[in-house]
Amino acid sequence: MKRDISKFQTFEDFKRESLKDPEIKREYDKLGPEFELINKIIEARIHKKLTQKDIADRMGTKQSALARLESGRCNPTIGFVQKLATALGTDITLTFPGK
Repeated sequence: MKRDISKFQTFEDFKRESLKDPEIKREYDKLGPEFELINKIIEARIHKKLTQKDIADRMGTKQSALARLESGRCNPTIGFVQKLATALGTDITLTFPGK
């Protein structure tokens, strides 16, 4: 579905209008947990004033692996996320809320 983006002033305007479409909303909601994980990782890294390279060095991996994760271009394993949490000096908490 092609949208005329010229009528939107901000990304939030575009997002709000796009999410009125039930199909787009359903697909967006499916990605919610992934976006939340990425957001939490970036927030924790910035809060600790660490670069992607700093974290990668602590994990024994490459900075590009963190860049792929933060951009949403990879699906990390739980093991990778655990190493990341350790490098950030934090823990992981998973929840499965009922509806």
